[in-house]
Amino acid sequence: MREIKTKRTQPAWHNICIDSVLEKLDTTSAGLTWHEAEALLNSHGPNRLLDPPKRSDIMRFLLQFHNILIYVLLGSAVITAVLDHWIDTFVILAVVLANAIIGFIQEGKAEKAMDAIRQMLAPHASVLRSGERHSIEGEKLVPGDIVLLEAGDKVPADLRLLKTHGLQIQEAILTGESVPVEKHTEPVPFDAPLGDRSCIAFSGTLITSGQGKGVVVATGTSTEIGRISGLLSEVETLTTPLVKQMGAFAQWLTIFILLIATFLLGYGYFVGHHEFTEMFMAVVGLSVAAIPEGLPAVLTITLAVGVQSMARRNAIVRRLPAIETIGSVSVICTDKTGTLTRNEMMVSSVLTHQHLFTLQGIGYEPQGTLLLENTEISPAEYTVLEELARAATLCNDAALHDHEGVWTVEGDPVEGALLAFASKIGIEIRKEQAAWTRTDAIPFDAKHRFMATLNHDHEHRAFVSIKGAPEQILAMCETQSVADGNVEPLNKAYWQERQRSCQGSSRARAGG
Repeated sequence: MREIKTKRTQPAWHNICIDSVLEKLDTTSAGLTWHEAEALLNSHGPNRLLDPPKRSDIMRFLLQFHNILIYVLLGSAVITAVLDHWIDTFVILAVVLANAIIGFIQEGKAEKAMDAIRQMLAPHASVLRSGERHSIEGEKLVPGDIVLLEAGDKVPADLRLLKTHGLQIQEAILTGESVPVEKHTEPVPFDAPLGDRSCIAFSGTLITSGQGKGVVVATGTSTEIGRISGLLSEVETLTTPLVKQMGAFAQWLTIFILLIATFLLGYGYFVGHHEFTEMFMAVVGLSVAAIPEGLPAVLTITLAVGVQSMARRNAIVRRLPAIETIGSVSVICTDKTGTLTRNEMMVSSVLTHQHLFTLQGIGYEPQGTLLLENTEISPAEYTVLEELARAATLCNDAALHDHEGVWTVEGDPVEGALLAFASKIGIEIRKEQAAWTRTDAIPFDAKHRFMATLNHDHEHRAFVSIKGAPEQILAMCETQSVADGNVEPLNKAYWQERQRSCQGSSRARAGG
């Protein structure tokens, strides 16, 4: 039995060859034994993100009262109770309690949303243990385990890839790029940025196509997603402008009320010669009346309404006062495509042999308008659009889902965008796929740069669809469709020129 090394350094796994990786992890392509895996699990701990230190619910509720204006209101409640003004006491306490409950409930919702990042690791993983394939819980993965990857799987830990076959992984959660990354096994430079480490599969990312095998090099908090989770737990809590202004207002208001109260008490006792007890009760009553006990409740309710409005747009606001800061933002910096937050793609234009159509819509939502020269048109007027939409539907492995009004894609984002395009043209995706049964397919591969499908309808008619890189498709074509189902010789110069102009336009937008 091999000696189990419990203390390992963390080299740049993307920069070393496969044999060196296996040697440093003291494992083989057949995987660890069950005994070795158990010992390493005791050493490294489970493959999950640690829960950050949390305040108890009681402490979180009590902190809702940590505001100088609330302190003044509580003091006012005590004084009114001493003066037997019970109605005023109950009103003030009700306002303070409502303020605390609203803030407590809203922050509790935000905390649950923030906890979602710790659920991003895969619940199960297919591994090789002693040369045999087994399915184990993702938490029990250890460095040195050999993991088998297939399309649709979520990567359970950071892996150094050992074998790949058409493997593509969606890494938008780390890099913000919506296009899946093609993976291989060759080492990359030491200083390669995260998005260029093509021999590494990162924990929490999704495999969109292909197969692969990799060795676990990092688990739990040692992974890239774990590092991000750790950075989130170290975020410094800053005071928002609204909280600062309210604190300053409460301080000056309290000082002003105390000064006026002292002046009135002294004037009435020494100059007006009123009884001290009578003057004191009058001054206390005036002081309590001067305190805006409704201000904290109004402020909290207003912020809560803003938070709920943001939540309907899938924005998480952890602290109520932060909503005011968001409202003060005038510039938001993001990456050039906006995929950092949305990770959505959409077909924006369709080029035919005669026309350039533009489409409008939102993300993967299968609704939108079709424009030709800025004029809305009906897709039924152009049969070539229906042919393109049918090919986009049949030569496709993705699926669109509607979850509470939000459309998401399962599979490749490009294929999801093509399905949304087909729906906008008027194609009923499920009906079309049921009418044309797929009988054969050539999966997309970087070597040939295209995907093709063969479909038959119930009358035994065949329909071949193909999509891929423009230069590859042009090389396979001899004719092009024209009106009324006729064809003419392919005008390759036209398509190549339009391809170059589209690429130039894309680079100009990226540079802008």
